[in-house]
Amino acid sequence: MNAALEKVRAKVASQKTALPALYGEVDFDATPERFTDDPKTSVAPRLRKLDPDKVALIKAYTLLGDVVADAYAALMPQYGFRPLIQMLTQACDAGIAAVENAPPELAAFIADMEATPAWVDMDLVREGQRLDRSAAANLGPFAIRGAFIATFMNKYAALPMALTGTLSNDTAARRVNETATFFTTTLLPGSLERHGAGFKAAAMVRLMHSMVRFNALKRSDRWDVGVYGIPIPQVDQMPAGLIPIFLMSYKIVAQGRKTFTADERARVELARYRCFLLGLPEDLLADTPQGVVDTMNARSGTLRAGFDDATCGELVRATLNAYLPPDERPENRLFDKVERRFSKVFFLRNFMNGDVAAARRMGVEIGPRDFMMFGVVALLVTSQLLAYRLARNVPGVSDLADARLVAKLRKQLKRYGHAEFTSDAEKYRPAAGAKPATA
Repeated sequence: MNAALEKVRAKVASQKTALPALYGEVDFDATPERFTDDPKTSVAPRLRKLDPDKVALIKAYTLLGDVVADAYAALMPQYGFRPLIQMLTQACDAGIAAVENAPPELAAFIADMEATPAWVDMDLVREGQRLDRSAAANLGPFAIRGAFIATFMNKYAALPMALTGTLSNDTAARRVNETATFFTTTLLPGSLERHGAGFKAAAMVRLMHSMVRFNALKRSDRWDVGVYGIPIPQVDQMPAGLIPIFLMSYKIVAQGRKTFTADERARVELARYRCFLLGLPEDLLADTPQGVVDTMNARSGTLRAGFDDATCGELVRATLNAYLPPDERPENRLFDKVERRFSKVFFLRNFMNGDVAAARRMGVEIGPRDFMMFGVVALLVTSQLLAYRLARNVPGVSDLADARLVAKLRKQLKRYGHAEFTSDAEKYRPAAGAKPATA
């Protein structure tokens, strides 16, 4: 671990010389306020025994952005916001050679995504896609809002989203639908191949994150590196990219199992490869149940607790109030009412340990009708998941069932709408209560 840790620290320090315009004034030897080595002051105070090697690794990655994507995003003053997106889109669709006068930073970005590591088993990734399609098609539309709310539970991790203008209902709806679009797209057949739609979606999300870093550090007077560290560091991308794997691993460890089943392993491989495309390093992508739990616990146990209403509360309320369907047709209004109730209880059960009072303090009010609706939808979804699970084992029926799921996912993508995956500096807003920037 020592050699691996020193390698990470060297990469963190290299940001200063590789991108002086962005990171030149950042002191990478200083520990930001967001990191705590006392679990009692963290978002997970019950975690008293943490793996010290994992803690050291998390601390290092707390200060790491995305070297190649950040370098490309830093070209915004020279090229402009839209041209960078257009060139990346063309490079994903037709290859870097198709981009006239492509900047070397774009070539390095694409090459980094093309360099599939030896640990990735693409056959397992494809199997993981097939296995995950049922949950995405049947549970995803009801759960996405609840999972999205979970990313706003901490002011240190949520501030980048607040700065990008996501505090309005319309913008919150767009961000939720973009998130749903990304994960849904990556499950379509062939989508994670080099010229697939999922590969391109990952590139766009990765660029969006880097644009947020650039705009927060250079164009916002509210970002304080000494408090918040690097915007959207590698450790803050783990929860979004690995939420299903975390939840699954916690259950497996609780059962006393030490290994994944074949199906679980395929799902893990899909999540790990998807995270690789988003720029996460292998160090943060464990491949055993205990490894996944230890990594996530180290992240949770070292993220300082902090919930301020001006940042977290407003994000939660905007997301809860957002109308996600594409229009106001009666069936869409009905879905909106059902989905809102389900998503609140889904959030409560999976991210708040069932603590209704704690959820209320965050702005998530949950009543008897919400629990009732959750039960009804959960029964329906569970029956659908079971039916598709049984169909997988029937020759001939399996392919038909999968084709039906693919068609359902494509229909959902049309419902979610076109995803821009962008971060425009003109839409940034001051974050109430934040301190002036130091970088």
